[in-house]
Amino acid sequence: MKNRSVILFSGLSVLLIAVFLLNISFGQVAIPLKEVFKSLLGSPASKETWEYIIMDFRLPKAITAVLVGAGLSVSGLLMQTFFRNPLAGPYVLGLSSGSSLGVAFVILGSGFLPAIFSQFLLSSYGIILASCIGSSVVLLLILIVSQRLRDTMSILVVGLMFSSFTSALVSVFSYFSTAEQLQKYTFWSMGSIGNISWNNIAILATCVSAGLLLSLLSLKPLDALLLGENYAKSLGLNLAKAKYIIIFATSILAGSITAFAGPIAFIGLAVPHLAKLLFGTSKHQILFLGTLFIGSIIMLICDAVSQMPGFEFTLPINAITSIVGAPVVIWLIVGRKNKNCIV
Repeated sequence: MKNRSVILFSGLSVLLIAVFLLNISFGQVAIPLKEVFKSLLGSPASKETWEYIIMDFRLPKAITAVLVGAGLSVSGLLMQTFFRNPLAGPYVLGLSSGSSLGVAFVILGSGFLPAIFSQFLLSSYGIILASCIGSSVVLLLILIVSQRLRDTMSILVVGLMFSSFTSALVSVFSYFSTAEQLQKYTFWSMGSIGNISWNNIAILATCVSAGLLLSLLSLKPLDALLLGENYAKSLGLNLAKAKYIIIFATSILAGSITAFAGPIAFIGLAVPHLAKLLFGTSKHQILFLGTLFIGSIIMLICDAVSQMPGFEFTLPINAITSIVGAPVVIWLIVGRKNKNCIV
């Protein structure tokens, strides 16, 4: 089993590097892999335009794809084990809905704000700030509620209620908005990992790293939770502490990614099951690394597909991730008798 895992991780590492390079090479302007290597190793590419495309657009986008894929996949793994629900995802706590509400308030409600405020809030930094505030408010409410609820399924229901409530508020904002405002909000909701500056990538990388470190602290508690809360308590697990760490780790990962890239569907839901299927284990030390690799690879592939050479347009990343993820979810529902897939 150990040798098999080492072989799989070695293969995934090679595949991740290959897909990363191909992601930078593919696009509306095809760039030879040799030129990509030259640019990444510090030598200027043969054409100045290639150098600009690689260093100022495609490399930041590829790094963002790795961060988004890894963060959402791990947070999905945490939620599926915590709630013992195969269809739980990183946004099950309502964080995405909170971010959406914050962005909707800025974009759809900007007409009710003074011009000096609306001008800043409608900028990229304003939208990121609104998304962070929205997800943070929902996180705070979830933490307050979780202090009074011992049952994890009750927390799940509360998260779904928060999602419904915030979605209703977004619908109210949409009703009173102009076509231009609705179009801008729709584009944000489709998700995007492009046009993110190096400064924003540094912030996102810091948040994702913090979330992943917290996730590492919860791996042993997650293994214990697989057999139920009562069994975990009998092993001496501090369930309340573990609960807060898991919720906080998921919130940092999902909240920061949604703030910078928008709501990205299905990656956090589908990838943990692919990792379980590939490695054939429920040990979270292995699944943690497996979801990191697989999530990054799938996100890079989805991004490459969204901007295939020869096309003058770029498809929304959410559309591609849904095309990849939806068959996995269908497979989960049809094959629920397979116990390895519903751990």
